[in-house]
Amino acid sequence: MKRYQDLITEGLQVVQEVFPWDVQPWLEQVPGPILLDVRENYEFAQLHIPNSLNVPRGILEQACEYGFEETVPELVKARDRKVVVICRSGNRSVLAALTLSIMGYQQVWSLKTGIKGWNDFELPLRNGQGELIDVDSADNLLISKVRADQLAPKLKAHG
Repeated sequence: MKRYQDLITEGLQVVQEVFPWDVQPWLEQVPGPILLDVRENYEFAQLHIPNSLNVPRGILEQACEYGFEETVPELVKARDRKVVVICRSGNRSVLAALTLSIMGYQQVWSLKTGIKGWNDFELPLRNGQGELIDVDSADNLLISKVRADQLAPKLKAHG
């Protein structure tokens, strides 16, 4: 049985990663890269990279093809453009970038360190109303909120 981290490790054998500071110069190119945020809608509404496109990972395949309610024409037409896939920490984006590669996208990168690294490098983030989010507020929003019942059970010592 494979676990989540196994899938990430395998994906990294195919997927290229890029650091936030390496993406900055790409944003000045015309056309610039598509910044594809694959986090859930509520995560994107809290904070996101300006001018990024939100397509949650769960509908990614349909968004990349015509004929679906989830179709995102800008993404369908981007198979020859640079696409930087973004998530919170850089794991979901690896899996999404792998999917895009399989679907024929030629220039795909996963944002290493995710939006957390983007914030650590103090690059701009906005909320759903378009307002800039300061670094400390973003840090608070990006803290993992794993509940106790979501943690693996502890093994009991035998005496």
